[in-house]
Amino acid sequence: MVERQINIRVATEDDMDLIIQLIKELAIYEKLGDAVVTSKEAIRAALFSDNPSGEVLIGELGGEPVGFALFFHNYSTFLGKKGLYLEDLFVKPTARGHGIGKLLLTRLAQIAVERDCARMEWSVLDWNAPSIAFYKSLGALPMDEWTVFRLTTDKIRALAEQTQPALSDK
Repeated sequence: MVERQINIRVATEDDMDLIIQLIKELAIYEKLGDAVVTSKEAIRAALFSDNPSGEVLIGELGGEPVGFALFFHNYSTFLGKKGLYLEDLFVKPTARGHGIGKLLLTRLAQIAVERDCARMEWSVLDWNAPSIAFYKSLGALPMDEWTVFRLTTDKIRALAEQTQPALSDK
């Protein structure tokens, strides 16, 4: 059997279509295929503008892109340091078992060390047993005592539009 070379690289603006494709494949895997509404313009603004919101690593197998990791920094008030938040990690099913996911996470850990991050965190769907087992095999611990909360666009707007009582100096 011939070993195909694995490469982890930083995404460039030329990868926007690829990133969108991989996001869509991840969404289908997570049974959320209809939830993807992003666009090239949104990806460009978020990842390749003068003030990007996130960064992407691309995993390649034999020169073909087969996975990605999208991440950004968060901050721990308790630790007084930034952290690295992994928003998405995905390897195409046909490329799994070659170590690409582990190499993407290894590179993220290296970035976290280089940038003096106190933590790496991410979420995983509770039904995704293979991913949970994989993360645990790396030493990651589930944060079972925490519950993720989310406000979506319409709920954010509704909250923002609520009137506040007048503040008093008395």
